[in-house]
Amino acid sequence: MSPYRWETVQAVTAQRAFGIVRSSTPEDAVSAGEAVLDAGLHAVEVALTTPRALTAVERLAESRPGALIGAGTVLDGAAARAAVAAGARFLVSPDLDPEVIHTGHRHGVPVFPGVATPTEMVRALEHGADALKLFPASALSPSWLGDVCAALPQAPLIPTGGVTLDNAPEWIAAGAVACGMGSALTSGGATEAGERITALLKRLADAR
Repeated sequence: MSPYRWETVQAVTAQRAFGIVRSSTPEDAVSAGEAVLDAGLHAVEVALTTPRALTAVERLAESRPGALIGAGTVLDGAAARAAVAAGARFLVSPDLDPEVIHTGHRHGVPVFPGVATPTEMVRALEHGADALKLFPASALSPSWLGDVCAALPQAPLIPTGGVTLDNAPEWIAAGAVACGMGSALTSGGATEAGERITALLKRLADAR
């Protein structure tokens, strides 16, 4: 039996961080995804801006059945359907498109649409978003997120875009449920990624 959407959301956000892979080839995406998973993270998102990204999603889903493989930069319903068919267990968007949310839910898959304002957050929740990708986080700050969480404590926010090893704990302490992190985690190969991720997970646990 497939897990309920809320169970998948809990699993993706349990470590307070997940990896984001954006590469020039599907082979590189698979290698980067495997490095993140081998380093200790349980969830990784493959951006659909990667050429033949669905091939990478499918390969990772098949080779790592216990991992949470997601698809990112999902812009419309057709892409959402294709990602789910390739094995994606969660979908992430940079924008708020209700059709992506509805398509994901139709197949039992949680969706994290992109938001940048309180108005977008409320609208995303009204459409049934399972969590909210705060994007780009580099344009905002943890203190801003803290103010928003005071007004919208029901909004499960995931800062993404410019989150670093240094400021990720600040985002979590401010109220984020998790952080989406790309090159800050994936660069340098498996050994370096492993060292960074081990240190990061400890700092995120302490921050929360």
